[in-house]
Amino acid sequence: MTDAATRRFAMVAGEPSGDLLAGLLLDGLRARWPGMQATGIGGPQMLARGFESWWPQEKLAVRGYIEVLRHYAEIAGIRRQLKSRLLRDWADLFIGIDAPDFNLDLEAGLRGRGMKTVHFICPSIWAWRADRIEKIRAAADHVLCIFPFEPALLAEQGVSASYVGHPLANVIPMQPDRLAARAALDLDPQARVVALLPGSRRSEVRYLASRFFQAAALMQRLQPDIRFVVPVIPGLRAEIEEALKASGMAGKVQLLDGRSHTALAACDATLIASGTATLEAALFKRPMVIAYNMNRVSWHLMHRQQLQPWVGLPNILCNDFVVPELLQEAATPQALAAATLQWLAEPAKVEALQHRFAALHAELLRDTPTLCADAIEQVLEG
Repeated sequence: MTDAATRRFAMVAGEPSGDLLAGLLLDGLRARWPGMQATGIGGPQMLARGFESWWPQEKLAVRGYIEVLRHYAEIAGIRRQLKSRLLRDWADLFIGIDAPDFNLDLEAGLRGRGMKTVHFICPSIWAWRADRIEKIRAAADHVLCIFPFEPALLAEQGVSASYVGHPLANVIPMQPDRLAARAALDLDPQARVVALLPGSRRSEVRYLASRFFQAAALMQRLQPDIRFVVPVIPGLRAEIEEALKASGMAGKVQLLDGRSHTALAACDATLIASGTATLEAALFKRPMVIAYNMNRVSWHLMHRQQLQPWVGLPNILCNDFVVPELLQEAATPQALAAATLQWLAEPAKVEALQHRFAALHAELLRDTPTLCADAIEQVLEG
């Protein structure tokens, strides 16, 4: 055990959204323990804060039952090696950031050997996979929750938890500057702009990009003045460019190196893959059409376990279909184009949605880095 001045934390963030959350968490830990060290598996936001990543984060960014099965041997091997190394190079505390399929088993193994563990982001037991509560109880000494209703649900199941706000609510301004974002992207202030976000994982891009770009082609045919921007995740540009070429949209959309927040700030509406990015779009107060498509077997297995009628986070948090969801077979280019164009045609509806998203933003806004550090300090001292 190290002294308080040189705390050692181990962390795993398995995908880009977790990397963002972990970056803010590291800010809070560094402010509390300036000499602390953090190692494990992480992405660029974590690396920029001095984190030492032992494997590339991309190794864990796999989605869906079938896709996970294809990579299972490699992922399981990484987890075994990571566990052995963490038990050898002991940390004061392990923090699993999201990625519950990878992290909960790892946390349980470490906790069983005496290491304290925290899980950051409550798995969505209120949306699907209610059976996961047993795993959470075995894995985590404490859960850091990003939605206000979650600690009470966990307390009912005997799991210690605290609400720390949603980190994205701190990152995204309450009133995004659309004009500044458009200037940064060299977009006409008066243009109508649609942001296309087909996902942050290769499997998502594979299933959604062609649908999104075909939808963009239909929209442009009907309304030639619409501008399209596409934030591109590092490493996925080849797949994006191939899908653009196949759809006939090569050279007709503006590709961005990352910069998804700038794209969301600049746009009038977004066509977007279900996931954390939908909450980002809501915090930017942007109307959206949520889409998802995946391997049919994976979809069947996941759909059977769904506990709520909504898939998109904005709809789940608002407890209503405030934005359309077009999932699996319903996510046709024609339907995606029509739903997106409808937002551009109904400014009064957009204004009402923006008020609702502003209220959601206020509810999620907390000093997340400090609240995380407070909770972790209590676990360390407990």
